[in-house]
Amino acid sequence: MDNHSHSHGHGHSHGELTGSRLLLTIFLNLIITVSQVIGGLVSGSLALLSDAVHNFSDVVALVVAYVANRLAQKKATSARTFGYKRAENLAALFNSAVLMGIGIMLIFEAIDRFLHPSPVEGYWVIGLAILSVILNWVSIMLIAKDAEHNTNIKAAYLHLMTDVMTSVGVLVSGVMVVWFGFIWMDALMTIIIAFYLIYASWSLLKSTTGVMMLFTPQHIDMDALAKDIAQFEKVKNVHHLHVWQLNDYEVHLEAHLDFSEDCLLSEATQRVIDIEMSLEKSWGINHFNFQTEYGREDCKDLIN
Repeated sequence: MDNHSHSHGHGHSHGELTGSRLLLTIFLNLIITVSQVIGGLVSGSLALLSDAVHNFSDVVALVVAYVANRLAQKKATSARTFGYKRAENLAALFNSAVLMGIGIMLIFEAIDRFLHPSPVEGYWVIGLAILSVILNWVSIMLIAKDAEHNTNIKAAYLHLMTDVMTSVGVLVSGVMVVWFGFIWMDALMTIIIAFYLIYASWSLLKSTTGVMMLFTPQHIDMDALAKDIAQFEKVKNVHHLHVWQLNDYEVHLEAHLDFSEDCLLSEATQRVIDIEMSLEKSWGINHFNFQTEYGREDCKDLIN
């Protein structure tokens, strides 16, 4: 007997609300990017241009996040039985990887600026850095709540949060140039920004890769989980156990249940229901596929 059940943790209206907020953040970041490109070219500031590049990556990241958010709302079909539920995870993977790449690129650019310094107009840097801080902070506030439970929005949120940090750094470098004439501060701040980007994106890149590779969620102890299942009456053995995270809302489990008795189908069904209710409460698993067996000669290893 196969028993299959599931529940969903988010609705269509939530997705539409998130999408509208993302559109507004895209518009705000376009304003920042254009302003900083112009200001960076006029002032000669690498830090300002690097922040503009980062802000443009935010525009791309937010567009990707928006498209993924819309795709994730599409219903499953016979050709796509899971729908596009992994679209947002794929977007988060892409965005975190882009952040890593930008960080590495900025390090090389900053080293070149150290070796070949050039004049910087500090007042342009200060003014546009302040503009960036304000608009990025507004963007962060728009999506902060959604970022708590959605990896895709969290990736976009991380882009925006690093923007605030980098813009503050650019502001500091601009002040140092104006007050003390420390032109080298522009390149130094660029390197600090770059390392922060790499650090901030690594954990997200690692976690989203794990989801895409169907790794067991970090909060799941497979041995302890198997013991919880085996404690139920007439369950002799649990094997072929697999647990994975489909997206931010669904954790799936599939397993073979070896019964100690040749019980009625109705009794086996009730036992499976009891197990599902227990595991959802204790482990947060909300999508199950159990294959019940009696007297079957197959491999009884937990993981195979």
